[in-house]
Amino acid sequence: MSETPVDSSKRTWIITSACAGAVGGVAAAVPFVSSFQPSEKAKAAGAAVEVDISTLQEGEKITVEWRGKPVWIVKRSKAQVEALASNNSQLADPESLRNQADFTPEYARNEHRSIKPEILVAVGICPHLGCSPSDKFVAGPQPSLPDDWQGGFLCPCHGSTFDLAGRVFKNKPSPDSLPVPPHMYLSDTKLL
Repeated sequence: MSETPVDSSKRTWIITSACAGAVGGVAAAVPFVSSFQPSEKAKAAGAAVEVDISTLQEGEKITVEWRGKPVWIVKRSKAQVEALASNNSQLADPESLRNQADFTPEYARNEHRSIKPEILVAVGICPHLGCSPSDKFVAGPQPSLPDDWQGGFLCPCHGSTFDLAGRVFKNKPSPDSLPVPPHMYLSDTKLL
């Protein structure tokens, strides 16, 4: 048996071509594989939001964006917190027992639907059709509101009313109270 001589220049070109093809294949695959990672915009949309509430005064509301939704942070006065109990008989779900997993974290299943009684944190979107309710913090008779109004929110689209804990009143189009997003306090003035 005779061995055929190996052409070393041919072998070099084959190895070089194979390496170039491998590098090109990896270069083409990297953008494709990296497209499976969420974009920076998507990461930011789902990221936690840290809010400084040190300047929030009684009766004021600030709005922050979380996951593309408006989240309201309202500082209620002591009188407003005490008035929440007077609404219970008029509310559809005064103890926030319906849709607990979707609308109210366990630590907010109380009369004021919050960790701290004076601070309400709620998603500002009506569960009925996705409208954004208006602030109606002033107590007393007003257009489209009952005469014994204690303050809260009015959805202008279909007339759903919510008290200052975001709980929906009976016989309104909205099937549920305003959702309470998962949140926690990092300090007395920092909310996450």
